Amino acid sequence: MGKEQDLRARAETLVSMLRETPVVRLEHEHIDLFVKLEYCNAVGSIKDRPALFILKRAIERGEIEPGTTVVESSSGNFAIALAAYAGLLGLDFIPVIDPHVSTVNEHVLRSLCARVVKVEERDDTGGFLKTRLARVQSLCARLPRSYWPNQYRNPDGMMAHFHTTGHEICRAFTELDFVFVGVSSAGTVAGLSRRLKEHFRGIKIVAVDAEGSVIFGGPPRPRRIPGIGAGVVPDLLREALIDDVVIVPEVESIAACRALLDRHRLLAGGSTGTVYAAIQRYFGRATGLVRPKVLFLCADRGLPYLDTVYNPDWASRHAEG
Repeated sequence: MGKEQDLRARAETLVSMLRETPVVRLEHEHIDLFVKLEYCNAVGSIKDRPALFILKRAIERGEIEPGTTVVESSSGNFAIALAAYAGLLGLDFIPVIDPHVSTVNEHVLRSLCARVVKVEERDDTGGFLKTRLARVQSLCARLPRSYWPNQYRNPDGMMAHFHTTGHEICRAFTELDFVFVGVSSAGTVAGLSRRLKEHFRGIKIVAVDAEGSVIFGGPPRPRRIPGIGAGVVPDLLREALIDDVVIVPEVESIAACRALLDRHRLLAGGSTGTVYAAIQRYFGRATGLVRPKVLFLCADRGLPYLDTVYNPDWASRHAEG
């Protein structure tokens, strides 16, 4: 078997090993609330699926060959998933990160990757995304063979959720009224919304964003919780079928993470806290005689956030601005 065929075979094997993640019911006063635990993916987050699908499709198209270096900008989970799967495929990977990456995730990336690039310059939104993206393009221009997954634009990431996450949700429920989805690259909300609206009549897709993100037209401001929001409007947002949007201040995200832990014993990441806070805002009072069925996704575990979101001193300083 040639090197190219071997690479394709490895990618096929990895995709075949993806397993369904569980759905758990949570107690709630006004709604029937469910969470899908995406941290049960093999590498530990919701980004496993798009990372692997993007690599597999790029290999099938010949955009990735043996010896290609993968380069991507990520706040943590997507980079870790790419690092793991690229390594299993025998490919080099260079993540481009920024100071908001968690200490744990940075240690993981430095353990998995021979080279990690960390930008320090803020862009015109007060964040780092545009600076990271510019560095990715600069690195790719200097490498002899490179591939940029470009998660904010790549439809393969969207289709990963259409075919896997969305399919699993359709199997798990006979009816579903609301799904709340945190938005960053917009691949998750695009893929899920298209799959779920095909299957569930009248379902409403509620997009959740962080205050300070520009995705839905809000003014830019610095944000300190990675994994949700963005300093650019992702191209994939145009593919999403969104019925409503909830914008959440980071202070509420922190409190919601704590509430998930205290009430449900769910140690979740910062983006999941943001989505849970949005649900609390949306259904703060009784909705009527019929309790709607509501689902959200737990994108990752809270372990990388122990020194930030779950640290009382950090949370207190954040609340003070």
